[in-house]
Amino acid sequence: MTQYVKTPANPAGRERQRLAFEHLLAAFDASAHQPPLERWLYLEAAHVIGQNRLALHWRAHWRMLAFARQLRDGFETRGQWARLGLTPLGHLVRRMPQGNTGRAIVPAFRAMVPSAAVRERISQALAAVGQGAEPAASDEIH
Repeated sequence: MTQYVKTPANPAGRERQRLAFEHLLAAFDASAHQPPLERWLYLEAAHVIGQNRLALHWRAHWRMLAFARQLRDGFETRGQWARLGLTPLGHLVRRMPQGNTGRAIVPAFRAMVPSAAVRERISQALAAVGQGAEPAASDEIH
């Protein structure tokens, strides 16, 4: 399977990736009035865009854990604890299931193409941080 988001090789691309990740978390924070299923899409998009960098990947799962606890969703909470444990290991062995949205409702090791709604949020975040809606070639989004 082709990678969904590749870690940019150049510093400008990495900064753009980080800014898009931060944009998605800010959008999640600003979406408190939306239904939980809509809010999850921001966290899923942040997971997809940040999963190839340990710090961003960890933060995505930490925010997912906090949201699952807020919702009192035991299944998702347990799943996020498990993923927080697996995240460093995945980075150590360099095995990330590309495109995986990070929720407990999807298998942790399955590569996937994110939903259209998640891809749209990623495109919006990349557009918001510059260089238009299309990612740089180094961002490789399919």
